[in-house]
Amino acid sequence: MSVDLVPLALLMGAVTYPFRALPLFAPTKDRLPRLVQRYLRLVGPAILAALAAGNAAFIEDAAGRNVFHLGIEWIAVVLAVVLIGWRGNVFVGIVAAVVLVAVGRGTIGA
Repeated sequence: MSVDLVPLALLMGAVTYPFRALPLFAPTKDRLPRLVQRYLRLVGPAILAALAAGNAAFIEDAAGRNVFHLGIEWIAVVLAVVLIGWRGNVFVGIVAAVVLVAVGRGTIGA
């Protein structure tokens, strides 16, 4: 197990913490400006979308290199984005994407 990326993870946490902690320091989120409320509401889905797209786009090949990949994961990402946009519920989108990939991999045997 390599710990080479631990400093990077700590740096990323330090850089993103102020944005994640902002609601904790605000007296009530209803008193924040409308633009800040919209921004905070979209931070979580944006982070999830970036993680999902990154994990769907690249896989590790037999040589240990990351290579571009087209597979059922892309369909799951699109499904999650559509459901989250339609229902306004991140949980529903994630569960649907996970079920789609699990069923797809189970059916295909990948």
